[in-house]
Amino acid sequence: MESQENIAAALRDQALALGFDAVGFTRAETSAEAQAGLARFLAEGFHGDMGWMAETAARRASPRAMWPEARAAIVLAANYGPAHDPMADLARREAGTISVYARHKDYHDVLKKRLKAFGRWLVATKGGDCRVFVDTAPLLEKPLAQAAGLGWQGKHTNLVSRAFGSWLFLGTVLTTLDLAPDEAGADHCGACTRCLDACPTRAFPAPYRLDARRCISYLTIEHKGHIDAEFRGAMGNRVYGCDDCLAVCPWNKFAAATRHAEFAPRADLTAPALAELAALDDAAFRARFSGSPVKRIGRDRFVRNVLIAIGNAGAPDLLPVVERLLDDRAPIVRAMAVWAVKRLDPARHAELAPARRTCETDAAVRAEWGPV
Repeated sequence: MESQENIAAALRDQALALGFDAVGFTRAETSAEAQAGLARFLAEGFHGDMGWMAETAARRASPRAMWPEARAAIVLAANYGPAHDPMADLARREAGTISVYARHKDYHDVLKKRLKAFGRWLVATKGGDCRVFVDTAPLLEKPLAQAAGLGWQGKHTNLVSRAFGSWLFLGTVLTTLDLAPDEAGADHCGACTRCLDACPTRAFPAPYRLDARRCISYLTIEHKGHIDAEFRGAMGNRVYGCDDCLAVCPWNKFAAATRHAEFAPRADLTAPALAELAALDDAAFRARFSGSPVKRIGRDRFVRNVLIAIGNAGAPDLLPVVERLLDDRAPIVRAMAVWAVKRLDPARHAELAPARRTCETDAAVRAEWGPV
């Protein structure tokens, strides 16, 4: 019978051959600490609109609750590290900043294809059964990755690797094989609080705790409604996601740019002009973001984000772009168009307000025009 050590070595070699950059093994179980952290996160309402997290909490708490036959978890990672500092894009006020992970082909598609190939090879050569997952399933992937020795969950709650910094996509293979677990990753954050200090909206109530309701990634991607005025200024020109807490991590000094062509940034998704993005209708939006994670939030929420960025740009020349959206069919777009007009030209806002407020049918949009 083949030894566990030989099986593990063969699995690592195959994972690397298929295009993964790191692989580790752990038991198909989640620590009591991770389960308690999830329960606390949900009890405090930090998940916001993400009701699916509460609905799947029982299965999310343990891989075996989702698949009782699982014995081990194989956690695989792919480096998507950028070639430049993404924080530099925040200074380009008339351009939109899209999170590094979404500037290229959707990683779900890329990783799922590789994971399926790995799973087929595993079953054919080592036996047993397996199931593959890329963060759309109810798995606590980051605690599993730490348990498998790929890194540790930093104070910003994301995985940090000594070899790849903050820039790893994760995939998980649950298997009925009994594999020896790797040594869990140790926390190397020390006294550093750069990630917490960098957050524009103060989304971290304490180290290792995230209030997603205040997170720009949540607000621009997961949140479906109007974005509270409290957060709009802090969003700057971020139109999809936020990389600040990842980008400032000192461990990134050991990171390297991705070697994967699929994760190379598309030119049209790197600092695109806000005026160009604001002009997108549904068809143009779908075409522009075909194959990108951005597509899943839909045109209306995306243009909502773009209008907030325009309001923060301090560029009056963008006013005509904004005014064209005052009659948009979507209330979340109209509301942020009103807000952007006020930011760019308060006098113009005051001029338009009486008539616009009277004919507006949506209460939230009327509120943006101000009191009668």
